[in-house]
Amino acid sequence: MLPWTTLDTAILPDGSGTLRLKQRGGEFSIMLGSNELMNSRLSGSEEALAGLTCQRLAGRPRPSLLIGGLGMGFTLRAALAALPPDAAVEVAELIPEVAQWARGPMTPVFGGCLDDPRVTLSIVDVAAAIAAAEDRYDAILLDVDNGPEGLTIAANDRLYGEAGLGIAKAALRPGGVLAIWSQGPDHGFTRRLKAAGFATEEHSVRASRTGRGARHVIWLATRR
Repeated sequence: MLPWTTLDTAILPDGSGTLRLKQRGGEFSIMLGSNELMNSRLSGSEEALAGLTCQRLAGRPRPSLLIGGLGMGFTLRAALAALPPDAAVEVAELIPEVAQWARGPMTPVFGGCLDDPRVTLSIVDVAAAIAAAEDRYDAILLDVDNGPEGLTIAANDRLYGEAGLGIAKAALRPGGVLAIWSQGPDHGFTRRLKAAGFATEEHSVRASRTGRGARHVIWLATRR
């Protein structure tokens, strides 16, 4: 078996850790310490995050989406495949190196999706992008941690608390969807979503598009 090679590293903005981009043959992995945050072989649940969300937006004119976290582009690519030509997709990525990797060694994984005219990529904290919006988005998709807690960046905790959910709700248009990816269930978070006034669904999806691998969780929280 081919060994893993570290291609690059990126220090987290708060200095709490270092991301490592690794490659083995045609496979890529992004690690934080001993935690694998993403792998190019496992895209099923990230694609489901986009697919389930876009189903809820069917028929909306000129849908506007905010995706928090570029990752390996799986959510973005799936959203673009499902959205109409007049859609607008903003991607908020906090770590500049991740964007550089997308246009560098991981170019084959991204398949040119960043060049789609519907896409705007900004190096910005998604929490700041959400806070600056009001009745702007038809959907906000968050895949910036391994669940509704700040694993990658501790400050991300504010996205998932009572105040953060209220800010996200205000950034959505009526009937808009807040979609959140998680490595596993969190019943307390489900309760917080409902307490914030969202109509809430919880979906269990496989990590792999083949229907195998670990089960991940996607929350779809709709602004009433």
